Amino acid sequence: MDCQMVIRQRPAQGSAVHSFGQEKARQVQRFHSSFPGYAPTPLAALPKTAACLGLGELYVKDESRRFELNAFKVLGGSYAIGSYIAEQLGMAMDQLSFAEMTGPALRRQLGELTFVTATDGNHGRGVAWTANRLQQRSVVYMPQGSAPERLQNIRRLGADASILPMPYDDAVRHAKAQAARKHWVLVQDTDGPGYTRIPTWIMQGYTTMAWEALAQLQGKKPTHIFLQAGVGSMAGALAAFFADVYGDGPEAPRVIIVEPESADCIYRTAAAQDGKLHFAVGPMHTIMAGLACGEPCGTAWELLRDHADAFVSMPDEAAALGMRLLGNPLAGDDRVIAGESGAAGVGLAAALMRWPELAGQREQLGLGADSRVLCFSTEGATDRENYRRVVWDGAWSGCK
Repeated sequence: MDCQMVIRQRPAQGSAVHSFGQEKARQVQRFHSSFPGYAPTPLAALPKTAACLGLGELYVKDESRRFELNAFKVLGGSYAIGSYIAEQLGMAMDQLSFAEMTGPALRRQLGELTFVTATDGNHGRGVAWTANRLQQRSVVYMPQGSAPERLQNIRRLGADASILPMPYDDAVRHAKAQAARKHWVLVQDTDGPGYTRIPTWIMQGYTTMAWEALAQLQGKKPTHIFLQAGVGSMAGALAAFFADVYGDGPEAPRVIIVEPESADCIYRTAAAQDGKLHFAVGPMHTIMAGLACGEPCGTAWELLRDHADAFVSMPDEAAALGMRLLGNPLAGDDRVIAGESGAAGVGLAAALMRWPELAGQREQLGLGADSRVLCFSTEGATDRENYRRVVWDGAWSGCK
């Protein structure tokens, strides 16, 4: 199996990172820490697995433990909804806590709101979870092929959720149209003309997990950071955060962006080098359902253009490798139950070290025995049936 890779030189003057840097992430984390049940998710250490792969160290942020929702996405949706409420009430975000958000006085001030989104599962579940606790309404649209388990998880939180006969990007457009027609609040990380504020808030929400990881590393500086991308919002926010921490110079960690080969809009945009956003078109047959997005977020791309080093379009086999490796590490290493999208970064890192046909790309990235690799497992087994097919049966082709 092969991977397509583009390496880009970071510009001397990159885009501003202050909106996603340490100061902002500290504020975002304070907001999330006011939620009942908040705790930093674990940073798994896999020293023996790293040595077996030929790496120095391997760390994986395990977002399957996030608020019992099995994925990181609630960080973005909840912070965006909180920011929207604060704006409506003329409050600063540092004045708003979970208790104040969910109090009866605030609900009387706001009236009844409906939050709407399109999702493959994890983002919609986070929006539904937040709306449920606010005693507000949520509507969630899912693309064709979405796992029934993910649909039921969202419905259990009180959302009006349905699977539409259309791909993800069309579901986003449908949600946007419904929001405009019915005066609902669209909570989506795909931006566009006149719609950048809420996507930016969602991206800022994701920096909580980067802030936690930085503290958990205890001063150890990664040499390589692998970030998976759908529309690019998580990857862009975290690339900017780490650029704020470590700078963009030659000593900064190398940031590698990972996408499925059938939904590689960020890779295509990077490869074109023409200043335009490029879409992935056609059927998006990939087990990495959370990354099956054809249209990139413009705000995210600007950050990735300036603060990422490599863009990789990879086959499903690499993600399947990551799922099996994390679920079955060498004795003594931390175990991580990672879903198809969550395992993408680790899967690519392992493939680069194990697959002979990727030796040239491994050398270009400088991966070896002195490398300290940081990955983010952004979801657990959110589709348990598919997880078993991949990990037990070794089946990934045609799973979606």
